[in-house]
Amino acid sequence: MLDWKKKIHDVNERLKELSAPTPDTLRGAALMAGAGAKTNHPDAKTRELIALAVAVTTRCDGCIAFHSAEAVKLGVSDEEIAKALGVAINLNAGAAMVYSSHVLDAVSSLKA
Repeated sequence: MLDWKKKIHDVNERLKELSAPTPDTLRGAALMAGAGAKTNHPDAKTRELIALAVAVTTRCDGCIAFHSAEAVKLGVSDEEIAKALGVAINLNAGAAMVYSSHVLDAVSSLKA
């Protein structure tokens, strides 16, 4: 399995490179990412659970790494994560099951 802390570091390093020629693109993405926090509807834990389910269905290990880390930081329970992954699996079948194992691995690794 991946080293999820290294994945977060590596993606951050590449995004720094990308931000030099396209700063507005990254600022725009950060603005969208922070929009939900302004109203807190849904709450932060729910947003992270949704993000994990979407990350699984889009097969994005970078998204899994970042949103798993945030879920851990927010104290999202393993049961809550499993229920969200169940929704992803229901919508995306086999591929979602495989990527759900990535989320479980990332959460376990990031808790250590």
